[in-house]
Amino acid sequence: MTETTLEKNLFSRIFSIVKQAIKGDESFDYTSGSIKKGVILLAIPMVLEMLMESVFALVDLYFVGHLEQSSYAIQAVGLTESVITIVYSIAIGISMAATAVVARRIGEKDPVAATKAGMQAIIIALVINTIISIFGFIYAKDILLFMGASVEAAEYGVNFTRIMMGGSLCIMLLFLINGIFRGAGNAAIAMKSLWLANICNIILCPILINGFGPIPAFGLMGAAMATTIGRSIGVLYQLYHLFNGRGILKIIPSYFIPDLEQIKALVKIAAPGVLQFVIASCSWIFLAQLVATTGGDHGSAGYQTALRIMMFFILPAWGLSNAAATLVGQNLGAKKVERAEKSVFTTAKYNVIFMAIITVITLVFSRSLISFFTNDLIIQKIAVEALQTMCLGYVFYGIGMVLINTFNGAGDTWTPTMINFFGFWLFQIPLAYLLSKYYKMGPTGVFIAIPIAETAITLASIILYKRGKWKRIKV
Repeated sequence: MTETTLEKNLFSRIFSIVKQAIKGDESFDYTSGSIKKGVILLAIPMVLEMLMESVFALVDLYFVGHLEQSSYAIQAVGLTESVITIVYSIAIGISMAATAVVARRIGEKDPVAATKAGMQAIIIALVINTIISIFGFIYAKDILLFMGASVEAAEYGVNFTRIMMGGSLCIMLLFLINGIFRGAGNAAIAMKSLWLANICNIILCPILINGFGPIPAFGLMGAAMATTIGRSIGVLYQLYHLFNGRGILKIIPSYFIPDLEQIKALVKIAAPGVLQFVIASCSWIFLAQLVATTGGDHGSAGYQTALRIMMFFILPAWGLSNAAATLVGQNLGAKKVERAEKSVFTTAKYNVIFMAIITVITLVFSRSLISFFTNDLIIQKIAVEALQTMCLGYVFYGIGMVLINTFNGAGDTWTPTMINFFGFWLFQIPLAYLLSKYYKMGPTGVFIAIPIAETAITLASIILYKRGKWKRIKV
């Protein structure tokens, strides 16, 4: 066989796997097939899914960054997103529980039990988010003021915050239902729902912000309307695939009748998972507040700009690391512990390579990236400093993500919860406060504290992973 023929065959195999990943293939057995192929089949749609989630924030940032009062607008978007991370945290926590249980049941070859677990998770999410939406809508202005926004910025951004908080149910359902699909091994539907939601957002954002024909210009409020409508359309797409009965998960109405035993089992896994991410998100809220109080409106806007760009790069890596959760869950369900370990190593290797490349790109092109989103030179200067400092921990972020998802995929949600508590609240926040306030470094102190803390969290995760408690968890 000639070298050219070998290359053609290799290209053909790669193309076939990529096509299979994007199309979605629930027939692949993640408990017996090639681990590398399994990681790729899960990772490609998961990376694309998270890439689309990160684009949401960047699209909003781009259009509002060119509004007349851009410092107020960017600050309102950034601070609102910081608070909404609590919604993300709850959604991800419940989603993790759903992924872990669904994956374990699929690994045990029991799709009916997997489907029932997923539907009970949706019931939990609906109850919790109703309360959050009402509270967030009513107290939108107070939330912005609490986060460190000036009175002028809070007045300017209050309607944006009201719409985002009021429509947060679509965020929660988008994450949760995607978690259910991932647990079943169908990451492609999760990816497609985010793509659809994002395309709608990209189309609607300039129309609703700037106006088009008979549609008036809503300004900053238009960004919130576009995002909420886009995500709602994504949820409708998910629900269609849940109810059409063609996949592994086949729903009947009786699955939505509350099952207290199943709900208790899910809450047992989800509660520490929610706490885990609430701890992390509240840490980011505190950091945002610290930057706003020490750096003013421009400092806050610069930090939020850098943070949105950072998340654009990190969320795809999180998507790749999600592959570990599904592979670990299904293989533990099939009683194949060694295979679960190999899956973790393979996923971590790919994520390290990805994050190393992203670190170089960020260091070299940070100024160009920032200038694309804002014309304000002061904001640009602060944002470049923040981005170049925070990216120094990217490789460690990449390893840490995989290990966190390993614990969660196994149903061991308490371990990463404790890691986050000690890493963020007993290390990152005191360090950031010490550097920014005591040593008078201002926002720079916060930027430095972030990669140091993330590195420490990763090292702690490695130690606890090697102890192997996650292998013995029953769900």
